[in-house]
Amino acid sequence: MMKKYKGIIYDIDCTLLDTFRMNMVPLQRIIQEELNEDWPIERLYHFTGYTGMKVMEELGVQDKETTYARWVKYVNEFEEGATPYPHVEDVLKTCQQKHIVQAIVSSKLRDQYEIDFVSKGFDQYIDVAILADDTPYQKPNPIPVQLAIEKMNLKPSEVIYIGDSISDYKVCLNAGIDFGYATWGSVSNEGIHASLVLQDPLEILELI
Repeated sequence: MMKKYKGIIYDIDCTLLDTFRMNMVPLQRIIQEELNEDWPIERLYHFTGYTGMKVMEELGVQDKETTYARWVKYVNEFEEGATPYPHVEDVLKTCQQKHIVQAIVSSKLRDQYEIDFVSKGFDQYIDVAILADDTPYQKPNPIPVQLAIEKMNLKPSEVIYIGDSISDYKVCLNAGIDFGYATWGSVSNEGIHASLVLQDPLEILELI
């Protein structure tokens, strides 16, 4: 019998919202401008779980803050935008109706959270949101997840984290909580050894 949970913590990018092209196509532009190199999008896969500033550090750009701000500008101008995966709102709504405590732990800054997530009205289903502004520690450091669980007023054993990336998997190991691997948005399963693999957002409802 599948374990049932009282709380769910979600990643946003490539878990609730399809943001891959929205983030990575502008990043290709940044790399061209800063490094004068043309990177195939496959070379950017490992950046999906990074904070924006971590990406800038990895690329070794000269002025990280200014370049990151320009990347954010390009992202917000990207016509495709962030789109929810099928059934995501149905899942969030049903979990709320069943009194499941729902939280977000994301490496997004709060301004971007407002643009991508709150603008769609999805925040009405979320009880706790821990974002990059809220703690100096980011995934896979367990502190953001531990802070969310504390605010959810639940035990770690009562919570599952749903995410798509290696950093999501590792943060669950570090925080001692269960991980649900959201394959619908994942670009790579390298290093992920999940015991619970989800093929569709609707499968989340089997966990409550």
